[in-house]
Amino acid sequence: MIQTCYGYKRCGRKRVHEWIPGGLDDILVPVETFRLDNMFQDVIEHDQRFDFDRVPAVVELCRQAGANIDDENLHPGMLDLDGGIGHIDGGEPFSPSHLMYIAKEILDAWEKLRSGVQRLLLVYPSKVCKHCSEVHIGPSGHKARLCGVFKFESWHGKHFWKKAEVDDLVPPKIVWRRRPQDPLVLVNEGRDFYGHAPAVVDLCTKTGIIVPTKYSCMMKIQGLSAPVSR
Repeated sequence: MIQTCYGYKRCGRKRVHEWIPGGLDDILVPVETFRLDNMFQDVIEHDQRFDFDRVPAVVELCRQAGANIDDENLHPGMLDLDGGIGHIDGGEPFSPSHLMYIAKEILDAWEKLRSGVQRLLLVYPSKVCKHCSEVHIGPSGHKARLCGVFKFESWHGKHFWKKAEVDDLVPPKIVWRRRPQDPLVLVNEGRDFYGHAPAVVDLCTKTGIIVPTKYSCMMKIQGLSAPVSR
């Protein structure tokens, strides 16, 4: 019930959310970029925007670093737990121990992903538009007019590039987090008391695993709950 919804096309403020089932892209937000022939090729012009494929930005960064994305070793298939869990639909439900194992594997992969991207960004130049979420793996950005920020339409949709950070390629998607001391439904009056966490981390905590201590301050694990109104 926290009133942080801006409504359709941001035409309203402080509205109550209208909830629907979430999917994978809501937890791990996809960020795509142009697939280049090489890091230092000519700048992509606006009329060339359909001549290049769009691929995940992390994949393009790794490819520019020398990874062979067609290598079969990079596609090992679904996680196999105890040799019997690879198909979720129509299968037996996961046991609590299996869920905790999966959550730990996900959290380890999440930390390795962000750490690896951070190190690659120290070596390989990447850009992000400071007015929208467009990412370009390369030293100079591109000239495709894709920027949709309304108040900058007088600039004909041109991007304004700055150095990209980890959060630009791997958005953490910060969410409100319900703690044991919080009400079953988070209310707007308690927004100053509730904790936050990346959506991936919060999802993994549902299984009961302990997350890295670096998230403790953000999650306010031992923090106070909102006062009860009378």
